[in-house]
Amino acid sequence: MSPGDTSRTALPGAASEHVLSLFQHTYGIAPAVIASAPGRVNLIGEHLDYNGGPVLPFAIDRRTWVAVAPGPAFELVTAQPGFQPVRRGAGRAQGDWSDYVVGVARELGGATMSGARIAVASELSPGGGLSSSAALAVASAAALARLEGLPLNADALAELAFRAEHDYVGVRCGRMDQTVAAHATEGTALFLETASRRTVVCPFPHTVWVVPTGVEHTLTTSGYNTRRAECTRALELCRGQWSDLATLAGLDPSTLPDALALLPAPLDRRLRHVVTETARTRDAKAALVRGDLTELGRLLTAGHASLRDDYECSVPEADALVEAAGRYGALGARLTGAGWGGSVIMLVPEEEESNVVGRVVADFRERFGRSPGAWRARAGGGVRLDFVA
Repeated sequence: MSPGDTSRTALPGAASEHVLSLFQHTYGIAPAVIASAPGRVNLIGEHLDYNGGPVLPFAIDRRTWVAVAPGPAFELVTAQPGFQPVRRGAGRAQGDWSDYVVGVARELGGATMSGARIAVASELSPGGGLSSSAALAVASAAALARLEGLPLNADALAELAFRAEHDYVGVRCGRMDQTVAAHATEGTALFLETASRRTVVCPFPHTVWVVPTGVEHTLTTSGYNTRRAECTRALELCRGQWSDLATLAGLDPSTLPDALALLPAPLDRRLRHVVTETARTRDAKAALVRGDLTELGRLLTAGHASLRDDYECSVPEADALVEAAGRYGALGARLTGAGWGGSVIMLVPEEEESNVVGRVVADFRERFGRSPGAWRARAGGGVRLDFVA
């Protein structure tokens, strides 16, 4: 992590400048540190990070900025509409957006960090399936660590943000989102073996279209924790037959029929998704390395079918977008993020972008009565310090 370019032009609203203005207007002083971290698109490998499987995300060129200065208590303000300012201590989680930041502070300083003045501005919409929560946590970790004079590397920042979200906020997440937010490099995707945490950087100079479903999800209240519990139970039952099985994703695909016969519904469907998605993700990495976008697109669409039918975490809006994408000429499409809302990604031939995207949006508008704000995403860089006083 190194100091970033504070002159970067952001999306409408200029979040990088907005966070500075918001901080100064709220607290009447200049911040000591500003840090930022990106959202992410997971190309494929959904719900594998907590099941020991591979994932293939990339950081997007939309970010969250966090400005901080010392303070006697935790005072937090955000530019996000509908999110109220908060003044609080570092005690138990309160069930609002400030938990992601205060959770980081607790992990970072424990009882020694009594407070900070904090302002947040973001180009990421909460509930969009683009990991706005991990971007907030990783950016907060970078800013607060610098404020405390702690020289943390990317691995340490990712782990800090993970513990805050997993242990303090209570989302039974894996480490994928925090890892890519901390480690990403521009123009690449990150193939991460979550069981070993081994990473392989894959070139990804391509454009992906992101189409919001308009259905916001909240992981602490969606079926996310339920699915994780179901996978834990499925693993326990499988270990009755394969005692050395470390993770669901580690099940040999050749034994899948036998394993499915052991499990009651819906655990059998959850297992089938994990095992087949593991194979699809490895195939997607190979397709990416050889530049085979047609095969990559096919795998994306197959992955969505598995999320819809076996993991049962899709929504009608996402299914309609994926169906329309295939009908109008996209190479592939699928729900990205944990599900129950969020966004769909589409891989579209460059020469067909205007036609395909326009028809998908028009189809969605006719069916649901609103226009999704489709936008291009490219692979961006990871966490950075944008300003240090």
